[in-house]
Formats: sequence, structure tokens, C-alpha cells
Amino acid sequence: MARTIVIANQKGGVGKTTTAVNMAASLAVAEKRVLLVDTDSQGNTTSGLGIERNSSDLSLYDFYFGGIPLQDIIVDTALPYLKLVPSSLDLVGAEIELTSMPDKETILRSGILTIHDRFDYVIIDCPPALGLLTLNALVAAQTVMVPVQCEYYALEGLGQLMRTVELVRNSFNPILEIEGILLTMVDMRNSLAKQVAAEVKKHFGEKVYHTMIPRNVTLSEAPSHGKPVMLYDIRSKGAQSYLALAREVLLQDG
Repeated sequence: MARTIVIANQKGGVGKTTTAVNMAASLAVAEKRVLLVDTDSQGNTTSGLGIERNSSDLSLYDFYFGGIPLQDIIVDTALPYLKLVPSSLDLVGAEIELTSMPDKETILRSGILTIHDRFDYVIIDCPPALGLLTLNALVAAQTVMVPVQCEYYALEGLGQLMRTVELVRNSFNPILEIEGILLTMVDMRNSLAKQVAAEVKKHFGEKVYHTMIPRNVTLSEAPSHGKPVMLYDIRSKGAQSYLALAREVLLQDG
């Protein structure tokens, strides 16, 4: 059975999509069967894997509102072990459309259950908001990985997300746990980054990954080429950091 990990933080610009794409790719490089699900209407995860979208292509929207089985929406990527459920701009109105649907919180979980035996990991990238698309992801997952940028308001955003996780656990998904806290865009020459890292570790202890993702221009360049960073420049600090993160995840799983 696949282990489903949702990448979530309602704050934008913390490295959610970068983490989703590059952790999924790193697990795939380790020959784990990985499905990456893009639930953000901006579709940056989709384009970051070099998948061009047009109006005739199937996307996650067709699963939610068109009755298309999730398995029929899965597409190949440049990595043999990595598959994608792409997003599209149609998801922009999904939050409103979902409100009138029965069992609106559990639709994605039902879809993933139909294909979970085909994968070792399902990684879900979420929009930067705690709406129904993110709620569906949290209900479908076993764990939540939280990217946290080393900046002043980091802990404030974390507190809101922890309350949401607790509400989801109590109402829809009792097995949901925090997978880990990932410090991103880290520059340890900066005293604020050191302070934030220390505070996060003080609050969350062993839940904070040893791997920290540095500020790295290669991580910013890779999506414009439609590639995970390890296919763009595997020697870069960004690529090596996400490969190290994948090793930590695999070690946690024994």
C-alpha cells in the first residue's frame, strides 16, 4: 500500500512545490514507485515536470467533476518511476463547486484508494490555502510534510497549520500525523535564519529534518526548464539536499 504524504503550508513562497517535485523525483531516482498529485490550479508542479497542458488534456479537475477515474488521468514523466496527476486552470473554481458535493472532503481519498497498490509513495502538492482542495489532500494522507521558510513569521504560520491538522484528525482522518518539518531557503550566514531554525527545533524536536534546503539558484532555474533539479544539475547543492531528504524519508520507513 502506498504511503501518502501531503506537502502543506498555507503560507505561500515557502517551497511547497519545489519540495513536492524534487522529493518525489528523488524517491523515484531511488527506484520507488511515486505518484505526484498536483492539486494547485497554478499547475507549477505540472509545468515543473515539463508537462505542457492544453484544454483537451485530462487533469485532476476531470476526476473531481467529470467522473473520470484517477488512474485514467495519470501521465508519465521523464523519470520512469515517477508518474503525475496534472493540474489545470479549471481548478480555480473548484473550491466553490466542491461545496455542494456529497462527501466533499473525502473525494480524493476515494480516488487514491483505487490506485494505491500501484505505488510506494503518493505525494500531494497543495495550494497555499486551507480550503477544500487542501482538506481533501489532508484527509487522503497518512502524514503531512511542512516546508518552513527561515523567516520572521514562520512559527505563526506553523501554528495555524497544526490547528488545522488537529481538526482534520478529529473529524475525518484519525491516523493523520506530522511527517516532518522541513527548513527551506536556509542561509546560515543570516542570524535570523539561525534563530528561526533554533526556534522550530525547540518546538518540534525530532520532527525537524536534519536536512535543510539551502537558498540555491539552481532550484529556481530548474522549473523553467521543466525538470526536477536532479535532472537539471545533480551536482548542485539543491539537488544534493533533496536527495538527502529522500534518504531521511526512506530511513524513517525502515
